[in-house]
Amino acid sequence: MIIYHGSKIIVERPLFGYGRPDNDYGRGFYCTEDIELAKEWSCQDPEGGFVNTYDLDMSGLSVYEIDSGNVVSWIALLLTNRIVRYSSPIERRTAEYLITRFTPDVSGYDLIRGFRADDSYFSIARAFLSNTISLEQLRAALELGGLGMQICLKSPKSFDIIRFRESAPVDGAVYYRQRISRDDKARDMFFEMTEYVTNGGIFARDIIEKEMTEDELRIS
Repeated sequence: MIIYHGSKIIVERPLFGYGRPDNDYGRGFYCTEDIELAKEWSCQDPEGGFVNTYDLDMSGLSVYEIDSGNVVSWIALLLTNRIVRYSSPIERRTAEYLITRFTPDVSGYDLIRGFRADDSYFSIARAFLSNTISLEQLRAALELGGLGMQICLKSPKSFDIIRFRESAPVDGAVYYRQRISRDDKARDMFFEMTEYVTNGGIFARDIIEKEMTEDELRIS
């Protein structure tokens, strides 16, 4: 597999044990299979950055997959790792319930592949916690919003296998605008979803009241 890491610097050798512990999936090395997305990641500002390219031999690596079928576990994992200031007692209680019941054990996996959660999409996840949108609306937002998937290397084994191929500068004048545009698109979707009132679907309160399991949610 060829994967990409967008950064302000050239990273020839990713090091195990580094990185922020409050990222989506905890401390690890975050990459993507989408080079355009990696270029956007590298442009935190109009000055630009670098896209680093790597080869990763997936044979023998254990992978925890996050998709629309286990999106509640995705939220629980985010809440476990991120620093969150809850806006209401309902949001906090819901978060505590999901963390307790749905946080997956990813300790035995070499890497995690799943949705990423920039600020806009984390806002959509929080809307689910507040019972503003349904699980179906959340799934639709993740699948259709152009969010992109990320790969997080977690184990020493995965860091030993990854091989640096090359790096290239990224034009901040182009890709910083694309980054902002992607964010604006997510915010527009968020407002459209919150304005649409629906009585159908599964809400966070239903999961708690009915004590639904991950298998039941996946089937739904």
